[in-house]
Amino acid sequence: MARLPLFPLNTVLFPGMQARLHIFEDRYKLMINRCMETGEEFGVVLIRKGSDAMGKLAETFMVGCAAKISEAQRLPMQRLNIVTVGQRRFRIRELHFDEPYLVGEVEYFMPSDDDPPLVRQCGRILRPLLVHYLDTLHADSSNHFDAEQLPDSPRAVAQIASILLHSDNYQKQQLLEMDSLSKLLETLIEIYRVETMLLDIRLSPPGKYFDIGPFSSN
Repeated sequence: MARLPLFPLNTVLFPGMQARLHIFEDRYKLMINRCMETGEEFGVVLIRKGSDAMGKLAETFMVGCAAKISEAQRLPMQRLNIVTVGQRRFRIRELHFDEPYLVGEVEYFMPSDDDPPLVRQCGRILRPLLVHYLDTLHADSSNHFDAEQLPDSPRAVAQIASILLHSDNYQKQQLLEMDSLSKLLETLIEIYRVETMLLDIRLSPPGKYFDIGPFSSN
C-alpha cells in the first residue's frame, strides 16, 4: 500500500484524463506545493456527502484516481492554477487525519482482463459506438472525430470512452470502481447505445421520431 494525499472534488478523474484545478484553500495550497516539491502524486476522490470548501473535510467515495501535476501557474495570494493528468485507480484502505488535508493508505488496481475473448468482442462493439457518438455530438461543427485516432486495445478504448462520456458523476464513479474489464466494457456499451439514441433524437428535425400521423375520425 501507499500513502497518498487526497483532494475531495465534485468530479471523477480517470486514468489518462486531464483536469484543470484552481487551488485557493490554504490546506490544498500546502498539499499541492508539497507535491510539486517532491514530484509526488495526489489522489482525486469524488465527494459523497458534505462540502469540502472552506469547512470540515467532506465524506468521499473510497475509490479514486491518482493525479500527476503536469503544469502549474502561481497566482497572487499564493493561489495556483494547475493541470493534472489521471494516473492509476486506487482504493482507500485507511484514512489519516494528521494533516490539514485528508491522507489515505491506498491500494492501486486496474480492471482485470478476466475474460479475454469477451473483452476482445466487447472492444469491437464499443469502438464504432464511441465513434458514432462523437460524430453525432459534433454533427453541427467542423470537428469530426477521426476513427483512426482510436487505439485497437479494448482497455484503451474503455479508458477513452469513460473519459469522453457526458454523464453524471455517480455513473462515472461506478465505472471508475469496476475491477472487471469485461464488465466495464459491457456497461459502457449499454450506456453508449442509450446515449447515442437520445442524442440522435435530440438533434433530429422536429417530428422525425414522434410523427404519429393524422388523427382518425371518431
